[in-house]
Amino acid sequence: MRVPINQNVFSSLTAWRRRAVSRAVHRGARWVRESAAVTAERPGPYRFRRIGTGTRLAFPQGTVFGDPWIELGDHCIIGQDVTLTAGMMPDLDLGPDPILTLGNGVVLGRGSHVIADVRLTIGDDCFFGPGVYVTTTNHSYDDPRTPVGKQWPRTDPVDIGPGGWIGTGAVILPGARLGRNVVVAAGSVVRGEVPDHAVVAGAPARVVRRWEPDAGWQPPLRTPAPVPIPEGVTPEQLLALGELDAWGDPGERQQADGRRRGC
Repeated sequence: MRVPINQNVFSSLTAWRRRAVSRAVHRGARWVRESAAVTAERPGPYRFRRIGTGTRLAFPQGTVFGDPWIELGDHCIIGQDVTLTAGMMPDLDLGPDPILTLGNGVVLGRGSHVIADVRLTIGDDCFFGPGVYVTTTNHSYDDPRTPVGKQWPRTDPVDIGPGGWIGTGAVILPGARLGRNVVVAAGSVVRGEVPDHAVVAGAPARVVRRWEPDAGWQPPLRTPAPVPIPEGVTPEQLLALGELDAWGDPGERQQADGRRRGC
């Protein structure tokens, strides 16, 4: 007598195996990301001039070379696939001074590129969105008879002041000088000097808003400033506040509780 095959049993076993394999793969990937991240204690294959306390380069790293001429401040967060280079190519002797310097608390979003053939500095507490491109070098096209890629490039130092926000996909060109707390809109192309406390947008970027000591933000901001969380507030208290906001006034919450109990 032939015993019928229960397809449901095999389907359940197959699904269980797939879930088990998926969990194992994710655990392995998590272990690789943690183990291959670069820190001051675990610099991996790199010889950075300095890696500050609490700084972390996520795995996988992008292209990194000229690392002996790269300084990374304290508590920086370097996202996945971020390129950091000093010099036009690897294995150059770039002299006694650093070429690329990141201040303390700098955040570079996933897939950003920071290309420093000459001096490039990023001030403390600058935040970059994903895919930002900063370079000190640009192609030249002086000779109409020679392919642009074969002509000697132009270089000019770049200085990004502290406290800025550089939006997703922005490009910072050679010679740019950004002041303190500058905001660069997503997709902007920045060249030249940008004053302190300015917002720039466009390609090429232009100042669209600026803070003046006497007049404040001009043109005025269209939304009110966010209210900061008071010091000493615990996560539990924030969760409780969120529940109150979701329910509205306490009477509505009591009525809902009564309906759930069948009162």
